[in-house]
Amino acid sequence: MTLVRTLFIAALVCVLSALPAAVVAQVSGASPKLATPPVGAQAVNGHLDPEVATRAYLATLPSDKKAKSDAYFEGGYWLILWDFVITAVIYIALLATGLSARMRNAAERMTKSPTLQSVLYGVLFIAVTTVVALPWVIYEGFVREHSYGLSNLRLGAWLMEQAKGFGISLVFGVLLIAVLYAIVRKLPRTWWVWGALAGVAFAFLGVVAGPVLITPIFNSPKKLADARVVDPILRLARQNGIGATDVWEIDASKQTKRISANVSGAMGTERITLNDNLLNRASLEEIEAVMGHEMGHYVLNHVYKETMELGILIVIGFAVVAWLFERLRARYEATWQIRGIGDPAGLPLVLLLFAAYSFVITPVTNTLTRTAEYEADVFGLNTARQPDGFAQIAIKLSEYRKLDPGPWEEKIFYDHPSGRTRIFTAMRWKAENLPATNGATTPSASSASGNP
Repeated sequence: MTLVRTLFIAALVCVLSALPAAVVAQVSGASPKLATPPVGAQAVNGHLDPEVATRAYLATLPSDKKAKSDAYFEGGYWLILWDFVITAVIYIALLATGLSARMRNAAERMTKSPTLQSVLYGVLFIAVTTVVALPWVIYEGFVREHSYGLSNLRLGAWLMEQAKGFGISLVFGVLLIAVLYAIVRKLPRTWWVWGALAGVAFAFLGVVAGPVLITPIFNSPKKLADARVVDPILRLARQNGIGATDVWEIDASKQTKRISANVSGAMGTERITLNDNLLNRASLEEIEAVMGHEMGHYVLNHVYKETMELGILIVIGFAVVAWLFERLRARYEATWQIRGIGDPAGLPLVLLLFAAYSFVITPVTNTLTRTAEYEADVFGLNTARQPDGFAQIAIKLSEYRKLDPGPWEEKIFYDHPSGRTRIFTAMRWKAENLPATNGATTPSASSASGNP
């Protein structure tokens, strides 16, 4: 994750990390047809044991691939810690060296307007933290991803995408910084309530603008014309009250080997999108299983529900910042030269406190997201009726996510249900629907007459 953290990024990442996410998986080869389920996952005399079926699917993952995915995902546990530590070091350095105060002073020399001062400080802050964090970002986002075979970008192209992200952060981040400091000046006692609401509003703006404004900056969306894929997806959409008339494709293969799909956007900007990796490497049954999951997020209003949930957490976080800020500011006033909560020079302290709060509540935010993902899993099984397609997507997803964690490991570190949980959910659904599935797999949505 990028270490540049303006209040916009803090709010946006916090919210979007728990909003409906794509079911994604790296796929090692073409899969034009659904693979035959393992023997243990096939019904015998109209009976299927979900536990046995789950173990049969888990056993299909070769030991070397399991070891690689476990290493990648478990390494991510340490990245959560190191991301926080490095972020904290950068913010503390800005305060302890007086650089933050000098950036504020430079902004004050350029203009007498408090609003423009916060804007100029925001530009300097984002630029400095981006440059300082860049070596770590290169390791985490480029070197590590390539070492596990998950990225298709060369360094130059990857840096270009980082530059685009920097531009977006600069525009929206500076705007939010100006808004938040205007709120602080206007409402010095209750700024943390209204500031948190402003952060949530900006995050939701990102959700709305993402499909039509942000995605085209990095990829080239186009309408998908392949009827064998489009027709079943639109049929699923109509069955669930989604008024989409098109399915979009993006060229994600230029960046990654993972496959993904989503129903993204809000308030009229919704789009059903699949990436080209999914289209080229997954069977129709797997595609339908993925899209059933994604439509579940939309139908269950997860964008709005989780925006509210995360909004509450952000309000609490800002309250923590308001409680601790003045205590620390007064203690280190001589060194940090921060005049008060309305001083832009205090932004590193605000972000440091919020980053610490976010780090501590990681299991809470993961649980919120994981719960929504599980709800979408169940919805997807009921609407797409492709339990083996969903199980096989879970196996492919395990190429970058640990397949079979311990129960507490899943509760703390997973923001999606583990592969084992997803496979068991699919096999339990299959066992309960054997009369409809004839003991094997379910009919494709393209041939089904519809579901209640």
